[in-house]
Amino acid sequence: MTLIRFSLPASLAMISASLFCTPANADLLDRIKEAKEITVATEARYAPFEYVDDGKIVGYDVDLMNHILAKSLPGVKVKQLDLPFQGILPGLDAKKFDIVITAVTVNKQRIGHFGFTAPVAESTVALLKRSEDNAIKSPDDLSGKVVGTQAGSGQLQVLQAFDHALRASGKPGIKEIKQYTAFDEAYADLASRRLDGVAQSLSNLGPLIKTRPGVFATIPQMLGPQTYFGWVGRKDADSASLVKLFSDGIIEANRDGTMKELQQKWFGFTMIVPATAMPEPAL
Repeated sequence: MTLIRFSLPASLAMISASLFCTPANADLLDRIKEAKEITVATEARYAPFEYVDDGKIVGYDVDLMNHILAKSLPGVKVKQLDLPFQGILPGLDAKKFDIVITAVTVNKQRIGHFGFTAPVAESTVALLKRSEDNAIKSPDDLSGKVVGTQAGSGQLQVLQAFDHALRASGKPGIKEIKQYTAFDEAYADLASRRLDGVAQSLSNLGPLIKTRPGVFATIPQMLGPQTYFGWVGRKDADSASLVKLFSDGIIEANRDGTMKELQQKWFGFTMIVPATAMPEPAL
């Protein structure tokens, strides 16, 4: 009887302690704090936002993420997964990771389904061409041309909408839209004349042109409306506080000048990005 009398309260105390450490109503952010680890998804083939250098993922998004985590989640370890872009949003839906920390263009379909942070950079789509190609001087000159972009991307949506507008105006339209797993493949095909142009966000193209002087150029006009990149979480009550933590951190970094410092470091220029929740997309 003595054994039972002393073991029962001890068992109850252990159960109570367990419940206290992991509350029944704990959300994703609570669980991350408890585990001291966050799992993020990245496409590390999207310089200068994120890419692999000497075996390590580096870039604008990485620096901004680390800045926010140091202030808001100190002591939490980052497990960063490098995945093809086409699998990132489906993987988020399947709860294979906590949040997407990579440059994702906002559009109406995505913002209706996912929880976007505040904008981290502008993603307005431009046209990259070979610098010596004088046949393409404006977007209308893309009629009859072969243009590449990334499969499943916001840039693909903009390019398809532009092609539709060309045809609706009575022009022939783009001859072929080639889709690539990663933009580096499209750049290689453009340089080797297998493409006439690549639809890509202007933020990415400035640094690319600098590293390939005399090879590439852009046309002055954009292919679509002004759009923004953001990071992405699930749009549910469990993820809401985590998305808010990153969104608040992005807005603070925008307002205190940290974002502009990182843009200058990684892009070589700064951009005007609203220090607010993600604006409603036009597309």
